[in-house]
Amino acid sequence: MSKPLTRVLAAAALAVATTFLCLPVQALAPLTVKLATFAPANSAWHKALLDMGDVWTKSTEGRVTLRVYPGGTLGTEASTVKMMSPAVGELQAALLLPPGLARINDAVDVFGMPFFLESDEEMRAVFAALRPLMTQRIEAAGFKVLHWGNAGWVQLFSKKEIRTLADLKAVKLYTTEGDDKSVQWYKSNGFQPIPLSFNDMVGGLKRGMIDAAPSPAYGASMLQIFRDAPYLLDVKLAPLLGATVLTNAAWAKIDAGDQPKMLSAAATLEQRFMNEAPKMDADAITTMSARGLKVTKLTPAAMTEFRKTAEALVASMRGPTVPADIYDAAMQARTAFRKSKGK
Repeated sequence: MSKPLTRVLAAAALAVATTFLCLPVQALAPLTVKLATFAPANSAWHKALLDMGDVWTKSTEGRVTLRVYPGGTLGTEASTVKMMSPAVGELQAALLLPPGLARINDAVDVFGMPFFLESDEEMRAVFAALRPLMTQRIEAAGFKVLHWGNAGWVQLFSKKEIRTLADLKAVKLYTTEGDDKSVQWYKSNGFQPIPLSFNDMVGGLKRGMIDAAPSPAYGASMLQIFRDAPYLLDVKLAPLLGATVLTNAAWAKIDAGDQPKMLSAAATLEQRFMNEAPKMDADAITTMSARGLKVTKLTPAAMTEFRKTAEALVASMRGPTVPADIYDAAMQARTAFRKSKGK
């Protein structure tokens, strides 16, 4: 090959290379994250999600926006999880409660064990110990956990006063439709579970399909549960923990520089949920009491007997309802906490 031709080809190659180097890097397309939740419209939980979305929009300069579908308008949590599956892909995210999270991995069922935890401090200690494992299992199933949260303590609202476990076993109790393991556990321990969808719970109380429904006080106030179930048993059944999850497919569409900004906003929301829940529940009970709610407080002796019997019921959940290793880890964390408090 002649030297002049070689120089021409070299110059052409240099020009092509320079052209490619000067081209702008292809930016990821803007993403609208569609998120479903059972949080009632205009509730504190719904507003917190909207605030997080506003931060996402501003911090990413519009590259990530959030559209929230509150109040279970897109169906049950089971259907929500299905809508996030790769085969469907109609949703990118959801704020899920334990029934929905259990559809992804049942490790979170450990926090649904009734009477297992007694206080916010104890709940935080056990949650801190189990959080990494629960997060790992959910993320191994194809999701990014953006944040966890606490929606308050589940308490029992009923049509008639309940003072003992015997009273509780005598009523038709709302349970989540599709949560077959929990339904079977209730039945095997002498309760009368009635599986209904979340959106049918209030109507079920009105029509007499159920006599009692578990709910955090703030949620009961928002949904007006106390109108048809005017008795509240002042016993903490279990903390209602939840998490917002995003599909891995959606997470991969977000610029690496924007991901930390989203997680930061989600962490702020988590602290908001964790810190505000106790006051929200206390204020809700005060408001509902002024409107006719009757609060039943057990005597110390009755509470001791209540919890003693409940401990045996909780032990029966190991394996059939709650994964054995998760149950054991929770028990170990609770024991360590109580020892640190001299209990």
